[in-house]
Amino acid sequence: MNFQLSPSDLLAPGKAQRSDVLLVLLRDGYEVLPERMTGLPATIAKAMQCGHWSPEAGKRLSLYLPDDAFASRVVLLGIGQGKPQDIRDALSKAVKELVNEDVRLAVYFAQDASLDQIRTAMLAVGGAGYVYSNTKPSAKGGLKKVIIGAPNAGACREGFEEGKALLAGMGLAREWANRPANHATPTMLGKVAEEIARNGNEGHADARFKCEVLDEAKVRKLGMGAFLAVAKGSTEPLRFIVLHYNGADRKQAPLTFVGKGITFDSGGISIKPGAGMDEMKFDMSGAASVLGLFEALRHLRPAINVVGLIPACENMPSGDATKPGDVITSMSGQTIEVLNTDAEGRLILCDALTYAERFKPQAVVDIATLTGNCVMALGNLRSGLFTQHDELAQAIEQAANESADLCWRMPMDDAYGKGLKSNFADMANIAGRTAGAISAAKFLERYTSAYPWAHLDIAGTAWDEGAAKGGTGRPVPLLVRLVLNLAKTPVQFALPAAEAKPATAAAKGAGKAQAKPALKAATAAAKGASSVKPGAASKSAAAKATPAQEHAPKRGAGKGAAAGKR
Repeated sequence: MNFQLSPSDLLAPGKAQRSDVLLVLLRDGYEVLPERMTGLPATIAKAMQCGHWSPEAGKRLSLYLPDDAFASRVVLLGIGQGKPQDIRDALSKAVKELVNEDVRLAVYFAQDASLDQIRTAMLAVGGAGYVYSNTKPSAKGGLKKVIIGAPNAGACREGFEEGKALLAGMGLAREWANRPANHATPTMLGKVAEEIARNGNEGHADARFKCEVLDEAKVRKLGMGAFLAVAKGSTEPLRFIVLHYNGADRKQAPLTFVGKGITFDSGGISIKPGAGMDEMKFDMSGAASVLGLFEALRHLRPAINVVGLIPACENMPSGDATKPGDVITSMSGQTIEVLNTDAEGRLILCDALTYAERFKPQAVVDIATLTGNCVMALGNLRSGLFTQHDELAQAIEQAANESADLCWRMPMDDAYGKGLKSNFADMANIAGRTAGAISAAKFLERYTSAYPWAHLDIAGTAWDEGAAKGGTGRPVPLLVRLVLNLAKTPVQFALPAAEAKPATAAAKGAGKAQAKPALKAATAAAKGASSVKPGAASKSAAAKATPAQEHAPKRGAGKGAAAGKR
């Protein structure tokens, strides 16, 4: 979708018709000056004077072939005080009615607009005007070109450029989340990551982007036993993707993002119900958001260093698959009793979080469609934020509020992690039936004591279901705003005194190619080794394995029924 910022007054009479449809956004307090009481402004004034329409949020009036108008069809959209939600609601509804038509669209703020309002309008149009067509050649429509303007358009260039970058990033994330699992394999994700890096360097003297894609042999050499244990049930090869963006001095510690990349999640041996299982292609939405972030960075090129890590694989049942009760060894050297193979997201993330230590990051944020429990708590409005680092939480919440990509901070009391105890390993991969989103975060926290860390559970916000089923592109706006804020105003996130130490033995070899202490055990785990005798698991362990699937019921039968976990 191609956006163009127009400095012209699209309400002025005599403008040549350059658009089929003109959507005019008007806030409270709009008045037409006497000298402009002709053409479209005069029509707007008469409608307001007669009480047929007002700029109140949600009000709408359609005009056909108005005199001297910029377009053959004009729709007046009231946006009240101009709040982001009112702009989104007005534009989304109008654009969805037009998306199946081959129209040239213009969007015009009748009053001066802020940078945020310009960005919000662009994202609303981009989202509503998107049509998936990659595996659907019969799909029609989709907006190709959009003109956006305001009386002060010349002063809105920064917001416009950021909007374009966000649209590119969200579009990429949305597209790859929507693709079926056989069209979005781990290998394919690796290739798109390489393409982002290649395009980011093309035409620039400074090569700021770098991408490395590790195959199974390299992952095994690193000792990523937890990641390997999830992937080995599938014939689809795993990939571990490492993206770098170096926009600042190379000595500056990078901001690191880890995205869960389960390209299809059957649940493994702890298999999900059949209804709605197709939506488990969306289980790589965390990975898609990291790719979307780097696509946006390609356009914005801020002065900051960023690392993106994506462990990508499928979770499938087979004779080689990890079984409930198996004990595996993570890259950190910590052992994990797998009580439920459908709680696999945390297993691939824990090895990626250990790998992140080698970059000595200023902070790490992981993004994952991790638990249906989070959906039950927050619905599809806000992502769940889990961290014990107040400064980092404040930075993320600020970015969420500024980008209107909202999140909500959840509790992280140590008591929530007590249910992860195991008789046969350092920890279990699930806890009890209640507070599953928090116990999942407490599991991940055990791999993050070397750096400030936060976890975003996007199970409720990554995709919509029902008639509007499809990826949302969230939380790309939040991530981009966080990066831009920290590039503009750097923050030194400090570890609490008790945590200011490496989390694992692997940290001692930061920058080395191997985590030797974990290598032997991890390799054995990858081959299916287990130290648990058949039938040794306790009744209590079996009981808590049943409800703790990462993708518990989302919203209604679709997302929830099959998505036993995330």
